[in-house]
Amino acid sequence: MVAALAKELQLRKDEFKNQPVETIYFGGGTPSLLTIGELHYLIETVYKNYQVSTNPEITLEANPDDLITASKSNGHDSLSAVQRSLSIFKDYKNIGINRLSIGIQSFFEADLKLMNRAHNAAEAKTCLEEATKYFDNISLDLIYGVPGASNAQWLANIEMALSFGIPHISSYALTVEPKTALASFIEKGIIANVDDEQAHDQFHILKDTLEASGFVHYELSNFGKDGYFSKNNSAYWQGKSYIGIGPSAHSFNGKQRGWNVKNNSKYINAIMSSQLPIEIETLTLTDQYNEYIMTGLRTIWGVSFDKVELDFGSTYKTYLIEQSKIFINQQLLYIDGAHLRVTKKGQFLSDGISSELFKIN
Repeated sequence: MVAALAKELQLRKDEFKNQPVETIYFGGGTPSLLTIGELHYLIETVYKNYQVSTNPEITLEANPDDLITASKSNGHDSLSAVQRSLSIFKDYKNIGINRLSIGIQSFFEADLKLMNRAHNAAEAKTCLEEATKYFDNISLDLIYGVPGASNAQWLANIEMALSFGIPHISSYALTVEPKTALASFIEKGIIANVDDEQAHDQFHILKDTLEASGFVHYELSNFGKDGYFSKNNSAYWQGKSYIGIGPSAHSFNGKQRGWNVKNNSKYINAIMSSQLPIEIETLTLTDQYNEYIMTGLRTIWGVSFDKVELDFGSTYKTYLIEQSKIFINQQLLYIDGAHLRVTKKGQFLSDGISSELFKIN
């Protein structure tokens, strides 16, 4: 698989021949299961085949249980003497990784068990204690709207994250996927269903607490201190081109979206035969407009009326102005100079608002 990933990077280098690589992101699945040598090999392959900017953001996604090894003793869980982490973080830094995105989700045992996470609360804290010794650019994920988790408990989660000096937090409302254990427990009445009103309240607790601590709410689900916004994710929201490498990976060049075959064997066989196992969809002008509205309204940058007129034409600009009036009247949107942005009241509803501004051919 690693050899195939490297070869796909080589096969696709012409797609980026006229622009620098600003971010390298190891994410999706569990990339921290790769060895240091494998990660280093893939980073070197990027440098050999692409023009890389002077200070690229190189992020690795990881879960606490991947980074901290736990041992069993007398039937009780107890943390070992941080068997891997004392060297693993140093090794990551030595091969060029300069940002970690850690899937903490919660510092409470009950939440982690409900979400079927592999790590426990003690591992989450130990992981951050070690990671912060080597990295200052760390993002962690937190989940709100967990059934049974009070607003006070949610605030304690946020405050625990802040106690580690973390400069970036991504936070999402718990979603119940069909055919999961969580969905089954809810259907059987074993646990309560997700409470949308509570999730709404906890979103605003998150926003108010982090902004009071110097964070900027720069995208619906993302908060960062100055200088610590995710360059990788910001590129998605600002419509920049990106190449996704590996099975199921998605790519975008501004006008086309592509996705690789999901099956590992089919992916490897195709790549080793120098074939790209990718399907490509060419976006219509309306598709491009709708995507811009959807991503723009999620961010502090909002939607530029000038960009809409320049990229899509005056008809689209007029349509946007007319469609947005009802939401402006409801104080969910507002016009700031030449930009349309969501209000604090409208932020939690931004995806639904965006869909109402979409243009249908």
